[in-house]
Amino acid sequence: MNDKYINLFEAFLKCDDPNEIRDFLEDVCTYNEIDAMADRFWVATLLSQGNTYEQIERVTTISSATISRVNRCLIKGSGGYRKILAKTSVK
Repeated sequence: MNDKYINLFEAFLKCDDPNEIRDFLEDVCTYNEIDAMADRFWVATLLSQGNTYEQIERVTTISSATISRVNRCLIKGSGGYRKILAKTSVK
């Protein structure tokens, strides 16, 4: 992993609260990038609750391609979604 990624990851660790993270993300990302990340995390939450692709598409209007990508990450990814889901109050 190169230094520019490590610097970005460490910047998140410097944030003191969700508002500071929001402010940082609003400066670093476009609205669409933040929205896409929020959608993927929402899908991960819904999948971890046992919802089907069809249920998630109906409730969220998120594409089946995105749902499939998130599911693939939940199954074969580095475990990032599962680690964070286990640490959050989002169930």
